[in-house]
Amino acid sequence: MTIRPDARLDTGQVRDRRGMGGGIAVGGGIAGIIAVVMFLMGGGDASQLVGALNGETVGGQQTNDLSQECQTGADAASRDDCRIIGYVNSIQAYWGGEVAGYRLATTTFFEGGINTGCGYATSAVGPFYCPPDFGIYIDLGFFDALTTRLGAEGGPFAEAYIIAHEYGHHVQNLVGTTGSGSGAGAEGASVRTELQADCYAGVWASHAVGTGFLQPITQDQIGQALDAAEAVGDDRIQERTQGQVNPETWTHGSSEQRQEWFRIGLDTGDPTACDTFSADL
Repeated sequence: MTIRPDARLDTGQVRDRRGMGGGIAVGGGIAGIIAVVMFLMGGGDASQLVGALNGETVGGQQTNDLSQECQTGADAASRDDCRIIGYVNSIQAYWGGEVAGYRLATTTFFEGGINTGCGYATSAVGPFYCPPDFGIYIDLGFFDALTTRLGAEGGPFAEAYIIAHEYGHHVQNLVGTTGSGSGAGAEGASVRTELQADCYAGVWASHAVGTGFLQPITQDQIGQALDAAEAVGDDRIQERTQGQVNPETWTHGSSEQRQEWFRIGLDTGDPTACDTFSADL
């Protein structure tokens, strides 16, 4: 467990829509996660992969109450959702002190499909960030797919990396770099946007203990994050799903790049070191 047992969890930063429905999810499934995760894992252009809204957003829908189940970090020892809440709290505690005028972003747990400010999305798109409603959306079943389908080792800090990457996109949205992320290719703007989010995830990891939510992070846990970054590299996913690698279609970066930029953020602890847009990739 990485969450401090005595940490007080703020469930208000998370909405739980699991079991609430959200319309009929079309397509998708675990196979769909593999197909599109290299495009959207971590908040690519969600508007290209979600359908039109039916006049309803998650903000107006019924949610489960996790406040009784997830009160302290001790609850994270037995509940995955409580552990994710702890990560969300820590990530936002760090960025709230780093970014002037930081706006809290809500993470929504869902199953099957959900209406968002970017449109209707299914679990097939994997975890994503929606800039219009400042929300992160995730079907927690993705973490099973990360290990069983994408070949990652998994583990709690692999989950932390995924969540922190999503919040990296939120930071980009707040500071105005999200719009830079169009265009595919190994050195394209989309890859640079995703690598910056990886770097921001590493920056948070560098400061996570200082937020008061996490216990000291071990090298094994850092290894879980780096292993997850490797598993979701464009080259790794293309090799597993297509049997060949085509850098011209990359949207998130290679395994090596994703690990490198997470490590840069972790080692420096400095958001200004994450300028992937001017770096030589």
